[in-house]
Amino acid sequence: MSVPVIALMYDFDKTLSTRDMQDYGFIPELGLSPAEFWGEVDRLTDSQHMDSILAYMYLMVQKCGEKNVRITREKFFELGRGIEYFVGVESWFGRIDAAARALGVCVEHYIVSSGIKEIIEGTSIARSGCFKRIYACEFMYDGNGVIRWPKVAVNYTAKTQFLFRINKGVLDIDSQSAGLLNKYTPENDRRIPFENMIYIGDGITDVPCMRLVKAYGGQSIAVYNKEKSSDTAKYLLSSGRVNYCVPADFSAGGELEKIVTAVMNKIKAVSDMQSLGPII
Repeated sequence: MSVPVIALMYDFDKTLSTRDMQDYGFIPELGLSPAEFWGEVDRLTDSQHMDSILAYMYLMVQKCGEKNVRITREKFFELGRGIEYFVGVESWFGRIDAAARALGVCVEHYIVSSGIKEIIEGTSIARSGCFKRIYACEFMYDGNGVIRWPKVAVNYTAKTQFLFRINKGVLDIDSQSAGLLNKYTPENDRRIPFENMIYIGDGITDVPCMRLVKAYGGQSIAVYNKEKSSDTAKYLLSSGRVNYCVPADFSAGGELEKIVTAVMNKIKAVSDMQSLGPII
């Protein structure tokens, strides 16, 4: 009997980390406050009718030039070390993996974020090998390793392509992947069914992924900072975008862990029943 594979997919900013990742080190190094930087992003987005993700990536490059700040791939990686997590995050992945092994299922963890991949790669949880793949925005670099141009921009709706990549097992982004991703694949031949997916995010920007996973039989969970307003997460629940709404508390024995463990138990039970086949 094959072992069910479960995909746990996470947004990053304000889902695993307490703030936007740029707020910890990058924006202060420019001599700006987060409110000033993100305010400029909003104004550029509105004035140029621009995708907001491309707007913030453009401003990162522009501001580095204006302030004579040299930002390299290695610098981004170092900025990742300063990320602050919600309680329990650093031990979460090991605990969930152990619970999965005890249950007889395999869990894979994925990041699907509009943040910067290189910063995420520098975090302790990424350096410890927690993630099967990290899908996030990336830059191209010049010969000196300095950022020059956006290479991958992951906006709110573009996030959904990565769910299909995980679903079909087309994980690499290369010249062949578009054809493989768009090729018809029977449901039974897909590596991770949507029913075996759990998406965890914090807000409106996660709605396309949350709604897609929920609509196809998976589970979507809205988390919120319990020290701030929970209105957005509660709205996502009341409007049918998510299955659950809980504080962003990843502690052992916490509500979030109980939900994820219960979902894994359900997936295992369904797999066991399907393996029996028709009984005459």
